[in-house]
Amino acid sequence: MRGLLADLRFRGLVQQVSDAGLADTLDGETVTAYAGFDPSADSLHVGHLIGVFYLRRLQQAGHRPIALAGGGTGMIGDPSGKSEERQLLSADTLEANMTGIRAQLGRFLDFTPAAGAAQAVLVDNSEWLGELRLLEFLRDVGKHFGVGQMIAKETVRARLATPEQGMSFTEFSYMLLQAYDFLRLSDDYGCRLQLGGSDQWGNITMGIDLIRRLRGEEAWGLTWPLLVRPDGTKFGKTASGNVWLDERRTSAYQLFQFFLRTEDSVVGTYLRYYTWLDHERLEELDTAVATRPEARESQRTLAREVTRLVHGAEAAAKAERAAAALFSEEIAGLDERTLVDVLADAPSSTWSRDRLADGGLSLVEAMVETGLAPSRSAARTTIEQGGAYVNNHRELDRGRQLGPADLLRDRYLLLRRGRRDQHLVRFG
Repeated sequence: MRGLLADLRFRGLVQQVSDAGLADTLDGETVTAYAGFDPSADSLHVGHLIGVFYLRRLQQAGHRPIALAGGGTGMIGDPSGKSEERQLLSADTLEANMTGIRAQLGRFLDFTPAAGAAQAVLVDNSEWLGELRLLEFLRDVGKHFGVGQMIAKETVRARLATPEQGMSFTEFSYMLLQAYDFLRLSDDYGCRLQLGGSDQWGNITMGIDLIRRLRGEEAWGLTWPLLVRPDGTKFGKTASGNVWLDERRTSAYQLFQFFLRTEDSVVGTYLRYYTWLDHERLEELDTAVATRPEARESQRTLAREVTRLVHGAEAAAKAERAAAALFSEEIAGLDERTLVDVLADAPSSTWSRDRLADGGLSLVEAMVETGLAPSRSAARTTIEQGGAYVNNHRELDRGRQLGPADLLRDRYLLLRRGRRDQHLVRFG
């Protein structure tokens, strides 16, 4: 049977480890580990899922996870991986964001006593950072770190290399506060392992060093690789912004589609990071990508599994049915939000509802006006040859009139020419 760290290595989820003996420790002891989450919004996004799922994997292996919501450090901002200083958040905004994040973490981690020794803990570092006194902090913590050591950190050097951006003292102090977080979690919860993306390595090792200096105790760090898309852009973002875990911001269908569009070159990596599929199944899907890429079995499996984990099995099944309905008559059964999501990329226009009165609107005219046909004669030919569709139903009558009964959700009309050319008409 593979150990926990061996499984994480197989999945490509290990970038740096502070101690070669950590594998035996994780397989032989119960370890308390933590990962931090930035409360800059009232929802986590898919970029946070690796950290959340890391904690979930540890908890399932019998370890105790701590989710640290950075209510204190969030008022400063972590410079790691940032090219410029971000806007500072007010206390009220941070509290609202923390409320949303707490609810989301509960979907993935067991915070109930039923988990026993592995019961998850959610903490907010504002509880201790907000009470720090500057002089005592500089005396007790700051004196243990040299400025040269801090400047040598990659995230700091990268920012200082661009004088027009630079770094304020506020952000420069972040690494000291993160090191102090690790110390406090070690004191209060016996936390011995900090998790994070590889850009956090410098901050993590400072915490390990602080615990050793002040307490004489051993602590460890473990990081995963930073995840970027094949084109080098940040994972978890689309042209319209972040892909959120809150369904009010990003629907289950949109989440499904985000992962369904994964490129062949990285789908195997994402399957390892974001699913609990066993090693044999993962290798089967690798083979499927190599031999039958057009089937997109790996992408559909990835989209299904992640949507199920985030929104539940019912939402995942609904999203998959909606994707299949894009070119079928089942589109008539979609609720309004899903319908709009499904057709978000289709050309659209808004027409007056009055156009459906007095005998209705000619399908021929509608095809010309939407650009699906260049002329009336071309529209009639398309209809006669079976290439015209209303709500994905093939229409063969060139005299077809469109009326209120044709509207989906009493507002929408989907016209299609051939297999792919669609146009969504909204009636106001």
